Amino acid sequence: MTGPVLAGLAAGALWGVVFIVPKLLDGFTAFEITLGRYAAYGAVCAVLAAATFSTFRRVLTWRNIAMAVLLAALSNSVYYALLVVAVRDAGVAPTSLAIGTIPLWLAMLGRFEAHALQPARTRLVAPLTLIAVGIALIHADAFARLASGEHFARGALAALAALACWTAYPILNARFLKSHREIANVAWTNMLGLATVLGLLPALPFIDAAEAAGGERDWAALAIWCAVTGVGSSWLATWLWNHASSRLPVSLAGQLIVSETLFALAYGFALDARWPSATELTAIAAFTAGIVMAVRAFR
Repeated sequence: MTGPVLAGLAAGALWGVVFIVPKLLDGFTAFEITLGRYAAYGAVCAVLAAATFSTFRRVLTWRNIAMAVLLAALSNSVYYALLVVAVRDAGVAPTSLAIGTIPLWLAMLGRFEAHALQPARTRLVAPLTLIAVGIALIHADAFARLASGEHFARGALAALAALACWTAYPILNARFLKSHREIANVAWTNMLGLATVLGLLPALPFIDAAEAAGGERDWAALAIWCAVTGVGSSWLATWLWNHASSRLPVSLAGQLIVSETLFALAYGFALDARWPSATELTAIAAFTAGIVMAVRAFR
């Protein structure tokens, strides 16, 4: 189980990079950054699919394509669009708090997976409680601003919808991979990348015209970070997550998603050139303890 757990943590580390890229590219809109990221992701997937076409063509059935489009929308395009609306209308902290509960929902839903090897319920109480405490501490000041903004209700609904998307994705993806073990991990990763690009095409005529934060439009930096997130945070992270989710119980894989938040926090502290506060350190400790205890509960 060590290998799949490490793969899940590595995926979280790569996904965490995405949270600091908007701060590094504040001269560009969210759509420009997203389009660049998934264009790079799709290009890599297209090249790899062509290079391994003898293997890739085996997954090219209408049923597999339909599932890939659905999963790509849930995990990438639709999820991101909802997240943008939520952040703009409800704020970053409330949105992060909502998304941060994904591991808790997956752990609870995972108990109903017929083929998942679940530990005793009492062994999950402590790690889930620690994860919840960590999430609450990180966003301790969010509740003071819950009523701010005339569009908060719309943002809150968007955050809940985004939460639903990324709660459904790992469950459906794990079920599909476990019932289609003949599908190579690389082939499925490439399929998801191409399906993500296909999902973005209908949105091109409706590009959000909102202005960027006003920073310098450094096109070289945009290209570099889109390549980093497109290849690392998208393709490689997806491959690592597919490897982990196809070999781990759903509830354990779901708890590993919290590593994305931990890495994002660490990157943010490094970018701000500061150490975390006592509250933030307590939250990080709770997160880490929860993950370690959860892993031990499944041994």
